[in-house]
Amino acid sequence: MKRILLLAAVLAFCLSACSSSAPVHYRLKVVAEYDHDPAAYTQGLFFHGGELYESTGQCGQSSIRKVELESGKVLRKLDFARKYFGEGSVIFKDKLYMLTWTNRVAFTYDAASLKYLRTHSYPRDGWGLTTDGKSLIASDGTANLYFLDGDFKLKRTLKVTMDGRPVRLLNELEWIDGRIWANVYTTDMIVIINPSSGAVEGVVDCSGLLPAKLRKPDTDVLNGIATLDGRIFLTGKNWPRLYEVEIVKK
Repeated sequence: MKRILLLAAVLAFCLSACSSSAPVHYRLKVVAEYDHDPAAYTQGLFFHGGELYESTGQCGQSSIRKVELESGKVLRKLDFARKYFGEGSVIFKDKLYMLTWTNRVAFTYDAASLKYLRTHSYPRDGWGLTTDGKSLIASDGTANLYFLDGDFKLKRTLKVTMDGRPVRLLNELEWIDGRIWANVYTTDMIVIINPSSGAVEGVVDCSGLLPAKLRKPDTDVLNGIATLDGRIFLTGKNWPRLYEVEIVKK
């Protein structure tokens, strides 16, 4: 009897393993490129109402900006005090939210006017931030994503895995077609995450997106994902270009 039960358990495990799909691998096709402020240490990137917003980091350089896509010109800029290291940002229910890295606070502004509304105590490092329209979704550099309400109260935690193993260093986030896209910090990889299971369903290879001839000593890593009307835009920290891309199966 024990042998039958053991065989049944092994069979169930094999069926489960076989049914779990390996992530689909993609490469990039560049559709268009735009100028981007090379002094912008990009932490958050998103569109709202057809307008491009960007949050930047580094103490003394942190800001929230409205940016003209076609030219890269900064149309409006809100600077932060030197002690704050800005991180991810998003607009959710007519409010603009912005995280800080290790300051353990987050800020809320009126989305239309950028008028300051509130400072929130925040219990973990701030990295990326996006929304599914129902919750804020935040990363903290671990394999966890946090679903929060508008007051940053935790609703649920999602562990992100690929082939059963945790995917750490999740950074800038974007909600695209019912999935969470995340930069994996220090890499040229973006992962596409199922928001229910946490499983990585796709891996986007972004290597070579910014050519070597455009790189300078302060050029940093890929970071910044935004979507507008089905179009996808990528950039990086201190990159001189922002790219509109399509993904193609390898």
